[in-house]
Amino acid sequence: MSDFQKFLSDIFLWIEGGAALIALCYFKRLKGQHWRYFIYYLIIIFISEVIGKWGREYISFSKTKYYNYIVIPFQFIFFYWLYAVKSFKDKRLFWILSLLYIISFILSRLFFRESKVYFSFSYTFGCLLLMFLVIKEYYNQVNSVNILNFQENRMFYINLGVTLFYIGTLPFLTFYSLLRAYIQIWNIYFDYFLISGIVMYVLFSISFIWGKQNS
Repeated sequence: MSDFQKFLSDIFLWIEGGAALIALCYFKRLKGQHWRYFIYYLIIIFISEVIGKWGREYISFSKTKYYNYIVIPFQFIFFYWLYAVKSFKDKRLFWILSLLYIISFILSRLFFRESKVYFSFSYTFGCLLLMFLVIKEYYNQVNSVNILNFQENRMFYINLGVTLFYIGTLPFLTFYSLLRAYIQIWNIYFDYFLISGIVMYVLFSISFIWGKQNS
């Protein structure tokens, strides 16, 4: 990584920690609301990233497998739950998407066994499922009677952050190995990956600060 990318990578991690800290400040105000689970999510992700960054100095483990089998699946399944169950009130949709995502892991092991930073097929498929939920959320927001007060909708900021990071970096992570042969393009997209991740967690923080408590 370049010095700029190392700087962004460090900022990314501490912005994640900042988002978790800001969310934690709203913990008491969200008593009885599902948004408390989003606070837990942000804390767990920050701890997971700290382990991924420095954990191997104390414990030997595969960073690739750690993200492929623990961190990334946790992220996808949580967002499936947040969108399907809490935003759309559709538990069946959550179970269908989660099952399809799990099946993609089986297919990855059977047909895509090559070592990559991410298992391209399962990540791509999981991200496409998330894209479906993102588009549906935008549709619901646009057609909501509260469209003029979108800035008070916590899901607006979360959806925008997910769009910029997960959807925006989909081609980069899907074709990660292929793009390594074109280092200039890879560097540009890696810069975007880091910057969009930072912006996403800033938006997550804003969702607690500006979002309505009952949204």
